[in-house]
Amino acid sequence: MNMFDITGKKAIVTGAAQGLAHGMAEGLMENGAEVTIIDISPKTPEVVKEFNDRGFKCHGIIANLGDEESLVNAFHESVAAMNGLDIIVNAAGVQKRHKSEEFPKEDWDFVININLTSVFRLCQLAAQHYLKNGGGKIINIASMLSYFGGYTVPAYAASKGGVAQITKAFANEWAGKNINVNALAPGYMATVMNTAIMNDAGRNDEILKRIPQGRWGTPEDMKGPVVFLASKASDYLNGAIITVDGGYLGR
Repeated sequence: MNMFDITGKKAIVTGAAQGLAHGMAEGLMENGAEVTIIDISPKTPEVVKEFNDRGFKCHGIIANLGDEESLVNAFHESVAAMNGLDIIVNAAGVQKRHKSEEFPKEDWDFVININLTSVFRLCQLAAQHYLKNGGGKIINIASMLSYFGGYTVPAYAASKGGVAQITKAFANEWAGKNINVNALAPGYMATVMNTAIMNDAGRNDEILKRIPQGRWGTPEDMKGPVVFLASKASDYLNGAIITVDGGYLGR
């Protein structure tokens, strides 16, 4: 038996129209899974078509995860489109930068709602489905800021700290019910969210000096870890926060 085989498994990946989530959705499909992408981006149908043109089985739903009705409808539509659910990857995320003393309340609410509250709700919905259908995998996306405070991103830091903690809290209740709840914590990744930092020569050099592997991460670097957490290979892993950071955290 290939413990990493996910052929025929059905997965939801949020935020997968671009970035790390796109890479993770691709990794799951490359290893045989059927995937529904939930994203607010109008590019979602184009991304889905590109995957299907490559021979993968992919669906797409445009939804605002910051809106309860939109989130719930998208979840149920995804399950219906695939006639089931085995894996959910809660990867959609946003960021706002301001000095902490000037951080607008509306930006705080926006970030917390998308990065934490929507993850809480999607975990609940997935667990409700799994409890009726024999179990499944929940994979949340934490961050280096689940460990650090960051700078000018208090809402993002709070949300990612929260993601790590609800991952552990849910695992405590659901691990004995054949539901694995774990999280991946990406390090510094070469994505649109980090363009400003990458273009800052001083900051970029500072970051690279701390990464033992000597480079920024890529969406492709998330493929192996997400397939591991989606497969039987991780059946005894619960409440873990796995860093995918080139060694940054250990430096």
